[in-house]
Amino acid sequence: MSDLAWINAAISAARPQAVGALLRYFRDLDTAEEAFQDACLRALKNWPQNGPPRDAAAWLIMVGRNAALDGVRKRARLTDLPPEEKLSDLDDAEERAVDRIDASDYRDDVLRLLFICCHPDLPATQQIALALRIVSGLSVKQIARAFLVSDAAMEQRITRAKRIVAEGDAEFETPGPVERAERLAGVAAMLYLVFNEGYSAGDNPARAQLCGEAIRLTRLLLRLYQTEPEIMGLLALMLVQHARTPARIDAEGQIVLLEDQDRSLWNRQMINEGLALIDKAMRHRRPGAYQVQAAIAALHARAVTSADTDWAQIDRLYAALERLTPSPVITLNRAVAVSKVAGPEAALTMIAPLADKLSGYFHFHGLTGALNLQLGRHAEARVAFDRAIALANTAAEAGHIRQHLDRLMRDHAPAEEKSAG
Repeated sequence: MSDLAWINAAISAARPQAVGALLRYFRDLDTAEEAFQDACLRALKNWPQNGPPRDAAAWLIMVGRNAALDGVRKRARLTDLPPEEKLSDLDDAEERAVDRIDASDYRDDVLRLLFICCHPDLPATQQIALALRIVSGLSVKQIARAFLVSDAAMEQRITRAKRIVAEGDAEFETPGPVERAERLAGVAAMLYLVFNEGYSAGDNPARAQLCGEAIRLTRLLLRLYQTEPEIMGLLALMLVQHARTPARIDAEGQIVLLEDQDRSLWNRQMINEGLALIDKAMRHRRPGAYQVQAAIAALHARAVTSADTDWAQIDRLYAALERLTPSPVITLNRAVAVSKVAGPEAALTMIAPLADKLSGYFHFHGLTGALNLQLGRHAEARVAFDRAIALANTAAEAGHIRQHLDRLMRDHAPAEEKSAG
């Protein structure tokens, strides 16, 4: 491995800890990020000559802190000194900094950094953008490409998020047990949002890379909280879902449904890791939403063929998920299992009450069209598919529905249209 490669790897791994510690000291996102960047520049200069430090995170924290304090001292020379009577009362700022960093708990620093990115006043898209910039270190250009916006628009989004955080009352002290539990749930939700942004990317490779970044950060979170079954479940869910990626899009860029996927393309190593994690999580007997979703994904992964899928058990798991976190989207997902167990009519009856709540949701209309198609209700299916295309988020989603519509037009067009053709 080249010098640049191992240095980049070490810096990427240390970034959350280092930025978290610098943020706790300076209490400003921009200052912490600039201090870290200064430390990285010095690492690129010193590490190839001297070799890697024993603790890369500690090295970057100390060098970054010193660089930022040097900047503070230089700026201070350009300002008037305070009155003499106040100078004698000033504490040694550098001594306090050393104490803070030496006594820091990396776990709390990383969790605090992630939690600050989950600021309640930030919309989900800004939370994700801020986390990818501050925690993961992705460039503005990379993030903008993932979200299909201009660099300038993404720069404004991140700047706005930083300003909201700065104006809020962010907590920088070590959180207590109750706060830690609350923060952990918020961080887990944000990481799953990052993953879903990538998972729903379809034919956007830049956005699809967010899946890998979400998995990397969730691994970090699990290392910090090794006995938390919900974090095990979250990582298991991501791994099993991401393992299907090679089979989800065909050579023409079209979506391949789970039941039609070539399962030999699935990443078995990733699946086995996910299955082991969900089994370990369930032994704690503290069920949660991520564990249930991971258990559902595991049933799909364990089925050798689509016909082997245990749909009855999946239905029961979705029913449990509805009780844990009631949601129309969960009910919609359960309807797929119900259609396999009790037929499409039962599934349509289940989702009919969701029409108002999910009127703007692509997957509601896609499933409605598919169920009507199974029942031979071609006019109703066409209406639902037309609505789904209008709501498609990606070209792959639109292409998948277009295939259904083309089949409808070809096989079930009115008699006069066929004769005219």
